[in-house]
Amino acid sequence: MKKTLSFLLFLFCAATAIAQGTCNTAVTVAINSTTNAPSFTNETGTPPTTLCGLSNGAAAKGKWYKFTATENNSIVVSTVLPQNNNADTRLIVYSGTCFALTCVASNDDFGGANTSQVTFPVTTGTTYTIAFDNRYSSAGFDFTVNVAAPPAPDRLSFTSQPVTGITGSYNNCVVDMNGDYLDDIVSAVSTTQMAISYQQANGSFTTTAFPLTNTVVLPSWSIAAGDLDDNGYNDLVYGSGSGVTILKANATGTAYTTDRKPQSYLVQRTNFVDLNNDGRLDIYACDDNAPNRSYINDGTTLNHIQGGIGSFPTGGNYASLWSDFDNDGDVDMHMSKCGQGGSGPGGNINELYQNNGNGTYTNIAAAANMADPEQTWSSAVGDFNNDGWMDVVVGVNSASNGGTNVKRNNGNGTFTSVTTGSGYDATTGPGAGLGREYVAHDFDNDGFLDVLGSSSNIMFGNGAFQFVPNPNTYGFFANDRPVGDLNNDGFLDIQSGTNVFFNNGNSNKWIKFNLQGVQSNLNGIGARIEIYGSWGKQIRDVHSGSGFQNMSTINAHFGIGAATTIDQVIIRWPSGIVDVINNPLPNQSLLVIEGSSPLGNASFSNSDFSLYPIPTKNILNINTSDSITMVSGKIYNLEGKLILASEMRSSSINVETLTSGTYIILLTDENGKEYSQKFVKE
Repeated sequence: MKKTLSFLLFLFCAATAIAQGTCNTAVTVAINSTTNAPSFTNETGTPPTTLCGLSNGAAAKGKWYKFTATENNSIVVSTVLPQNNNADTRLIVYSGTCFALTCVASNDDFGGANTSQVTFPVTTGTTYTIAFDNRYSSAGFDFTVNVAAPPAPDRLSFTSQPVTGITGSYNNCVVDMNGDYLDDIVSAVSTTQMAISYQQANGSFTTTAFPLTNTVVLPSWSIAAGDLDDNGYNDLVYGSGSGVTILKANATGTAYTTDRKPQSYLVQRTNFVDLNNDGRLDIYACDDNAPNRSYINDGTTLNHIQGGIGSFPTGGNYASLWSDFDNDGDVDMHMSKCGQGGSGPGGNINELYQNNGNGTYTNIAAAANMADPEQTWSSAVGDFNNDGWMDVVVGVNSASNGGTNVKRNNGNGTFTSVTTGSGYDATTGPGAGLGREYVAHDFDNDGFLDVLGSSSNIMFGNGAFQFVPNPNTYGFFANDRPVGDLNNDGFLDIQSGTNVFFNNGNSNKWIKFNLQGVQSNLNGIGARIEIYGSWGKQIRDVHSGSGFQNMSTINAHFGIGAATTIDQVIIRWPSGIVDVINNPLPNQSLLVIEGSSPLGNASFSNSDFSLYPIPTKNILNINTSDSITMVSGKIYNLEGKLILASEMRSSSINVETLTSGTYIILLTDENGKEYSQKFVKE
């Protein structure tokens, strides 16, 4: 009798020890409860083998629990509890039966710690199975199953409005096309027509259709804009499955001619960039099946060169993203590579090209820890932690080689992955979603860059490499999402299809910069802008062509949160000229003409001319050296509006009609060389 009792007691204890050991024997837990999961030491159950995206393989033992949802809401399962002392757990949640488990959520190392946590929506009456394993530790731990707190209010809202004249058939371009520094919308209508929807001062648009000679190709893969001849009107490059076509603006921006390049190849990202820093914009085009292409601008001809900057023999080149990664004053390039199909082994390894300063570039990706083997169509480049160095969110269009990777620039020629805890280590939602377009902008003007990527959403950054998606998606088209300030209110908007998603904004302040190069290219592409204030430092690099296929504004936009002052702005031009502006007011668009606010004579010499008296009341006198003859002068306000233009028949300009304030004068000599300087009108 005693032996029988002991045997029954043994069976009871054994059942208790292993009751949670398999999916079929999963222990039921209550919602809004804490459960103790004992040590794996005596566990004889089976581990989960469907790992739902977790790495490093299956474990030896597992623990299984389950609950049934009583209403539609969101549930948080977590071991992030103080009593666990950072226990190293790995967590997976399934729905379905034990014979056909469906992945719901998974996590390992939540927020950079060893513990784990997932949040997921549940449906009334559905049973969810929770599995832990001992892949990293066999110690016991506690876990909670709780109803998630209500989602935070939307970080930002957009109002979608159709704009007559936009066609959504091809990749679109948001950029200033008529020289007024207001972002317009370019639509490639057909091989014989292009349309520009010009932004008006009241926030409306007026569309003009431009007939074209047959372009042969359309921007089915990418579009970019830049001023090749510095005539004040941006030109366009179409990237297609069979090469590029360039649309050249005439001297008044009223007509466009087409230049179909004879090279036939599968084009991905296109850019306007000054590759050899000679002051003229060149064109760069990614080749999907061969080494990349450059069209070098000698002032008369665009000369085709293949290779040199991206020479992998079978291509795989998808997005060339130009920025100064090493802070040496010249532009480098991150190459996002996909490498599917014909590009073969190695075609998916991302590259980082360092500018050698002499027109040549060297791939330093391996040494910099940037040779990521991803299926990357584009990446978001920006200074996400405001330390003055450009970082990269390496996006993915397919997770076959891994997920989105957040890379911090260490400032010493290397990068470190900080994906864990960033929000991009999620297994569901925008942080885990796939997409072609990844671009960095400060949409909520809080002073920290956000990422517009997958899932029709924005991942909002907090300056510490942590990103949170907006609770509700916006309904943007998957890839047609160029960005710009399309009602000139200081908040960035998004064009998608035939609509503009206007940013409804908030109380945060901002400043926007329009650049006009003199020794550098007219767009200021390749310039770096730094702003300083209570937040510390923010930087932007001016570029043409970000993300994978669309073209977003060239204007540089900063949010400054609740700050009411800006201490200083520094513009570092590709020419080496440095302009400094002290104490500009927030909430304005500011024109900076190269050399108009020089750091000092070492950076830019105004010894060729001087202005007097300063401040001036009626007559602004211009004193030049004997070897220089000025032939024309233009005066701009600080918002970039041309106020006065005059031929120089004498060495002075009448400024009596100007209101009191600060202006910029741009002088041109008989050889076409330009000079600029600020002056004050009483």
